[in-house]
Amino acid sequence: MSETAEVRAFWQDLGLPGLVDVHTHFMPERVLAKVWAYFDAAGPLTGRPWPITYREEEQQRLARLREFGVRAFTAMLYPHKPGMAAWLNAWAADFAARTPDCLHTATFFPEPGAERCVATALEQGARVFKAHLQVGAYDPADPLLDETWGLLAESGTPVVTHCGSGPVPGKHTGPGPIGAVLHRHPRLRLVVAHMGLPEYAEFLDLAAQYAYVHLDTTMAFTGFTEQKAPFPPGQLPRLLDLQDRILLGTDFPNIPYPYAEALHALAGLGLGDDWLRAVCHDNAAGLFGIRAA
Repeated sequence: MSETAEVRAFWQDLGLPGLVDVHTHFMPERVLAKVWAYFDAAGPLTGRPWPITYREEEQQRLARLREFGVRAFTAMLYPHKPGMAAWLNAWAADFAARTPDCLHTATFFPEPGAERCVATALEQGARVFKAHLQVGAYDPADPLLDETWGLLAESGTPVVTHCGSGPVPGKHTGPGPIGAVLHRHPRLRLVVAHMGLPEYAEFLDLAAQYAYVHLDTTMAFTGFTEQKAPFPPGQLPRLLDLQDRILLGTDFPNIPYPYAEALHALAGLGLGDDWLRAVCHDNAAGLFGIRAA
């Protein structure tokens, strides 16, 4: 069976119209090339060799997601220094305009005018934001971001945030820094990337405490991740308790294994077809207002 047939069989067997993947990466080509070079060099933020499975041109990557049956996806991109967010957002707005199945994605950085940058992106139609505390190396509770978080909370716009300490910890990763943001903005629609690995239990605690917190499954539960950051078996029942707030994410194209492996890893948890339907499509479809085909 081809990879495409394998992925399509997965969601068809569940009776779904396709998949919704909230954590995929599209960004300017020169930026993506630098990201891939970093992975190739097994840089300190990856912690180990990390081959890129889908090292393809942009149109090939788009075609592959569509062939897989991914109905909607994101263009996760993120700055690592001041003055970069507005440029990335301009690129992302153009990408979304020419890619109707991409959820218009934007980002921000703690710098003067951050809230204006976010307000502009929202006016242009941004539907989801990305914050990467590990790469950006910033404190999410920085006062320069307080108005930004408030604006995002007020607008109800989801923010996919790499705030866990995997694959290697950063100065501002872990549940504490982002927990301080949630304490101040409890209605923030925070999407904890990678299930918060390796602090799975602590981020599940945040989701239990704050009704608007979601988690995405990006790379979690796969063989690659289980080698270094295994999900605690005792926490599995909590995934059922939070069934309506867990979203499919994959990190496509920057994953060191086939796309189907991420799906089979979810099925391998043994949480049932209703859970898989919610996670792989229905939760994100509801969050983003994606209508049935």
